[in-house]
Amino acid sequence: MSGFGTPKKDVDDDALLRHYRDTGDMAVLGELYQAHAEMVYYVCLRYLKDSERSKDAVMQIFEELIHKVNKQEIQRFSSWLYVLSRNHCLMQLRVAKNRHHVSIDEFVEFPLAMHPDGDGAEKEKQLTALERCMERLPEKQKRSVDLFFLNEKCYKEIAELTGYSLKEVKSYIQNGKRNLRLCMEASDGKG
Repeated sequence: MSGFGTPKKDVDDDALLRHYRDTGDMAVLGELYQAHAEMVYYVCLRYLKDSERSKDAVMQIFEELIHKVNKQEIQRFSSWLYVLSRNHCLMQLRVAKNRHHVSIDEFVEFPLAMHPDGDGAEKEKQLTALERCMERLPEKQKRSVDLFFLNEKCYKEIAELTGYSLKEVKSYIQNGKRNLRLCMEASDGKG
């Protein structure tokens, strides 16, 4: 392959990418990524508008890169990485936007909101029922629901923490929510 018409940087990127794909050597991928880490950081900063979140995103994008670089056709690494970085940030913003609209309160109706002078006994009863219902969930649902609602983690963070795929995380949360709602309705009938 001749380097005519191709900037030296792109030739180096191509060579490093090929070498990584041939050997799986993480040091080579790290070297390739490091050459573009500053660009990734500034893309993240542009979208996330927060230095610390952008630094975290740079690390998360590298982890994403490990899995995606062998699965996709890459013509020009720097352009591909730019798009990957932008999409990562847009997904984080979308998840953060959606996360603020979801609350564990959707499982528990707090009569105190309508009757603020109440003594809190009903709220305590419902919280106890919710804890019991959480314990009855299958382990993967319980863990996913707990991380999503109580620890305010996004789908991607839950997938990283648990090793579940994104599709599994979404399924566990959806099924866990349904099972919690059914359990809460059943326990409400016993009250």
